[in-house]
Amino acid sequence: MSGDLAGKVVVVTGGGNGIGRECALAYARENATVAILDRDITTAMRTAADMSSPSLALQADVSDGEAVKEAIAGVLKKFGRIDAVHNNAGIASPSKALHETTEEEWDKLQRTNVKSVYWTTCYAFEALRATKGAILNTASMVGLIGQQNHAAYVATKGAMISLTKAMAADYARYSIRVNAICPAGVWTPMLEQWCEEQQNPASIRKYLDEIHLLGYCPRGDVIADAAAFLLSDKARFITGCILPVSGGAELGYRR
Repeated sequence: MSGDLAGKVVVVTGGGNGIGRECALAYARENATVAILDRDITTAMRTAADMSSPSLALQADVSDGEAVKEAIAGVLKKFGRIDAVHNNAGIASPSKALHETTEEEWDKLQRTNVKSVYWTTCYAFEALRATKGAILNTASMVGLIGQQNHAAYVATKGAMISLTKAMAADYARYSIRVNAICPAGVWTPMLEQWCEEQQNPASIRKYLDEIHLLGYCPRGDVIADAAAFLLSDKARFITGCILPVSGGAELGYRR
């Protein structure tokens, strides 16, 4: 897909590491100009430094609406346009049943994983309308099929999936496409943390390989390739799509 995003300015939240980093690098390989928003400016700058195309690293905690507003304004000041927003930033902890989850933990997950989409959309909407752009949300297969001992996180990803469909319906009139991508397991720092929260962390790695029909738990590059397609003109007639990139995990356990 060489050059499929040429001339486009793409904003990626949580682009400093994990899936976000892989997606940001993939967008750069497709000749996009990439703005990386991350609460950790060091990792954002490291990702930006690894790109061959123009880039911008901005510190922004997506659970803070004012920080998101300032970051979007910074992107527009620097590049003058926004063609796509990839809402990728998210947190996964704690790994608990609902009644064990504190109200503070619940609220933090909701603000980071769901309300952040509200903020990026509000502040980037006019720019996206001007470019007839695209929005991509990083959801999760758990938002479709559920998961034990992870209720608050599952709720946020289910909300993101439903929100994606509502946004696609609302924004089609402006020629803004809205899609979501649904990984199952992907090796990232966040997944590593989740593994450590399980009762038997040593066995969870084997489990994560086995739940994917294709036989292994992947790295973020497999998500990035699909994400680059969904933001490109090759996906120009795709909106409201909830795309599994899951190695067939939802079809049944390989074992």
